[in-house]
Amino acid sequence: MSSHDSYLELTWTDEITGIKGYVVIDTLSRGVAGGGLRMRDGVTLNEVRDLAQAMTLKEAVVYTPGDRYVPLGGAKGGIDCDPYDPRARDVLARFGRAMKPLIEVLFATGEDFGVRQDVIDEVFADEGIRSSAESALSLVDDGADAAHERLKLAFSRTVDGVGLGELVGGFGVAETVLAALEFRGTEPTSATAVVQGFGSMGGATARYLAAAGVRVVGISDREGLIYHPSGLDVEALLAGRDVFGVIDRNLLRAGDELRPGETWVDADVDILVPAAMSYVITADNVDRIKASVICEAANVSTLPDAEALLLERGVTVVPDFVANVGTNAWWWWVAFGDIDPTPEGSFNKISGVLRPLTRELLTRARREGISPRQAATAISEDKRAAVAEHYPTSVKSAAVAR
Repeated sequence: MSSHDSYLELTWTDEITGIKGYVVIDTLSRGVAGGGLRMRDGVTLNEVRDLAQAMTLKEAVVYTPGDRYVPLGGAKGGIDCDPYDPRARDVLARFGRAMKPLIEVLFATGEDFGVRQDVIDEVFADEGIRSSAESALSLVDDGADAAHERLKLAFSRTVDGVGLGELVGGFGVAETVLAALEFRGTEPTSATAVVQGFGSMGGATARYLAAAGVRVVGISDREGLIYHPSGLDVEALLAGRDVFGVIDRNLLRAGDELRPGETWVDADVDILVPAAMSYVITADNVDRIKASVICEAANVSTLPDAEALLLERGVTVVPDFVANVGTNAWWWWVAFGDIDPTPEGSFNKISGVLRPLTRELLTRARREGISPRQAATAISEDKRAAVAEHYPTSVKSAAVAR
């Protein structure tokens, strides 16, 4: 993804199980870096490095002069363990214990693929870590205690029975999809979509696409693809999923089809939303894609050679560090006091930032004859340069476009 060296890379080995964990701090800003902690079987240092570099771009791309939240550097954590493994919680606890000095000083982290925020909070509290984002909260103008209270209030809010913190990321993805459709001149009510992954990100994306009139015809989880050409009952499926986003097949309607999981990529739809694993769109499967819009709810979901082929075909790819920035940005907007910790305040801010940003990057890509990712990277770099004028000693060069 980039040729520059990371600020810090760590490999941890669990003394009980031998399971590996990784932390990569790509860049620092004001002495701190932010990025989620994922847990999945097969995660590698290279993957975590790619994700950390994307976080550098993600932090900066939503920077708005006048906001109290100023972008952090980019970082990521990963644990090579299946979240369904009965040892997973204890492994997470030992990882947190080992990384406690980093978490308290340099590395602000939170939920990602395979790890829920409430679990992180519980496990880290047992290890004496007040917050997984403690290092960043020390930068809040009115103090970490005030930031904790705002976050506590925000996470206590629910919308239609679902926690606000589980919805903001997918809401942001849906907003970027809708902006991309508008840019292409496509009405949401005439569009169809498949969402790959049905955790907090994929589930909320499906919910808000459906609410906008998009016909969500396919949703995949680790057990396979559920498909209905007339559209799925997204709300019913949300009510029937477990904490890892796996849907109870006993709740399916007559007419809901069960298909192999890998067939999500070649569905005859307008929109594909990869919202789970990284590296899922490759040169081996890109020719099967029929969609005209791909919105990367999952980090690093499209490999560069596949993305180049999609660009040649006129497919719009909204890059991950824009599409899925909603959760990350919302955290900091709440913590730093830029928004009221309410659903209305949260959704208004996310929509007010991400829709114009998506239009801006797609317009720039068309005007300059470059990819949306390159355009978004240039926007992020411009914003990091603006931050560097105010904090010149703590901002390191961001990742180059891939």
